[in-house]
Amino acid sequence: MLRKIGGSAKRRDSPETFAFENTANLVTEGIYKFIRHPMYSSLLLLAWGAYLKHITIAGTIAVIAATAALVATAKMDERECLHTFGSAYEAYMKKTKRFIPYLF
Repeated sequence: MLRKIGGSAKRRDSPETFAFENTANLVTEGIYKFIRHPMYSSLLLLAWGAYLKHITIAGTIAVIAATAALVATAKMDERECLHTFGSAYEAYMKKTKRFIPYLF
């Protein structure tokens, strides 16, 4: 979806990003119609699913750390997207949730 609809734009201010991350167009179709970070969502669900399968103190610490890291990463990504796409991304943020459709 990112390659097909998003296209590609070379960004001098983000040389560390992968080519598929440098979309030229804001993608709001497919899964992106409901959530802004589907890849981070899958990692969150994986972490929490593994944790809930076998709850331990170490697992609790790990899942909280993973959740905090993914939320922080998503917020940094959103700042970058606001810088790149401006008001279009701001409007998109108002229509969608970050990780879980209709909830969070």
